[in-house]
Amino acid sequence: MFALSQTLKQFARDETGTVMAETVIVLPVLLWAFLAMFVYWDSFRSMNTVQKASYTISDIISREMKTVDMTYFDKLRDVMELLIDRDQDVKMRITSITYKQTNLQFEVLWSYSPGPTALKLPELTTATLQDLKTRIPNMSDADYATIVETETPYVPAFNIGMNPITLKQFIITRPRFVAPTCMTGRVCT
Repeated sequence: MFALSQTLKQFARDETGTVMAETVIVLPVLLWAFLAMFVYWDSFRSMNTVQKASYTISDIISREMKTVDMTYFDKLRDVMELLIDRDQDVKMRITSITYKQTNLQFEVLWSYSPGPTALKLPELTTATLQDLKTRIPNMSDADYATIVETETPYVPAFNIGMNPITLKQFIITRPRFVAPTCMTGRVCT
């Protein structure tokens, strides 16, 4: 009996192997935390990049003084893809709007979604624009603005419990030099 109690006391005081046991318990948690921080940092970086690229496209359009055509917007979509430096598909919709005091509503001058058919967003109409009026700032009568909407998918690099998301931007910019930004083949008065 004495030998058994001595052996148990010696076993209880023995610390060999504790480092290995602690490593087995803590290492998976540390690896998961490292991957989680990487994925969350990457998602915020991607959101920031998409936002900056969308504002850049909106600013380019706001500075345009000539009538533009569909090819111009298709090339702007290519610029957007280059700015975000991702091989994900970008959906974009550019809409020129005005505010009419007589109707007390926003009206669409033209709307266009560049890119392949599978990546086109439906063009806005005056009726569908009314659903977005809470997102549009107050405008004076006969004032013009351009709405640039972008959508880009984001898929996390590692599975840490974060689902794939769509990064969306909704940017409204007033034309800088001319009243409305005009598009070839569309009414622009």
